[in-house]
Amino acid sequence: MLLPTKGVSSDRALMTVGSKILEELRDPMSVSALWERFSIHEHSSHRAQRITFDWFTLALAALYTMRLVDTSDEGFLRRTHVS
Repeated sequence: MLLPTKGVSSDRALMTVGSKILEELRDPMSVSALWERFSIHEHSSHRAQRITFDWFTLALAALYTMRLVDTSDEGFLRRTHVS
C-alpha cells in the first residue's frame, strides 16, 4: 500500500501519491484547496484509475506520520522543513 505491490500499481502507491501532494503543496492551504488542486492535475494526466479522496487522505496521513507535512497556526496544511 505504501509502496507498489502486485495489487497496488506504482501510480496509486501512497508514496507516489504523497510525492504528488508535496509537489502541489507549495504554500500553506486547506485540505479542500489542496484536494482541488491535486484532483485537477490528476484529471489532466488521464490516468486509468483516479485517486479518490479517501486514498488522498491516507497519503496525507502517511506524510503527517513521516513529519513531512504539518498544520499552521491558522489550521492550514504546510510542508515541514526536514533537517
